[in-house]
Amino acid sequence: MRRRVHVSLRTTIMSLTAWLFFLPACFALNMAPGPNNLLSINVAARHGFMRALVGGTGRLVAFAAMIALAATGLAFVLRASEAIFFAIKLAGAAYLVWLAVQLWRSDAAPIGMIEHDATLARIARRECLVAAGNPKAILVFTAFLPQFVDVAKPMLPQFGVLGASFLVLECVAIALYSLAGMYLGRWLTRESVRRWFNRACGAFLGAIGVSFLLVRRA
Repeated sequence: MRRRVHVSLRTTIMSLTAWLFFLPACFALNMAPGPNNLLSINVAARHGFMRALVGGTGRLVAFAAMIALAATGLAFVLRASEAIFFAIKLAGAAYLVWLAVQLWRSDAAPIGMIEHDATLARIARRECLVAAGNPKAILVFTAFLPQFVDVAKPMLPQFGVLGASFLVLECVAIALYSLAGMYLGRWLTRESVRRWFNRACGAFLGAIGVSFLLVRRA
């Protein structure tokens, strides 16, 4: 009986080897300096580690939804429809450019000062919207994750393992980038430095937003 249960588990869950190959490749994607990680650095530098860490979990909502989308097979629509994919690219690019303009025009408030747009709810919502409008993230979940799925086994449990692993590693990435931003904040005691820091972050976000339009479906 015990042997049958063990065999059943092996036939329904992905292999350990595939999972161990997945982890380092996935963590490299989590740590890539994308728009969400750049936001974590900026928020931590301006408002502290905990605000960036907790607010950064807003992106997990968007990523969890994308994983569920891929697992249920609806991601096929995004991969098959050029119009839908282009609409997501356009919305994501427009939102990032808007954020870039807001950062560029920021009044460089003192570090630690709570601004009207620095509440946890607003930060989390911003992280969620940036993640949801990132076509590169969509490609990760519709093209990268399926590479580690064994089609001979039930797919939902495998997507569950891969998705949970991705979200855990994303939490680690949020913490590391927030930590980096916190230490960077020590250098931002001068108003002129803070202003140029915000403008640099805004310029990078704007460049990333424009690059979204160059993303092609696999």
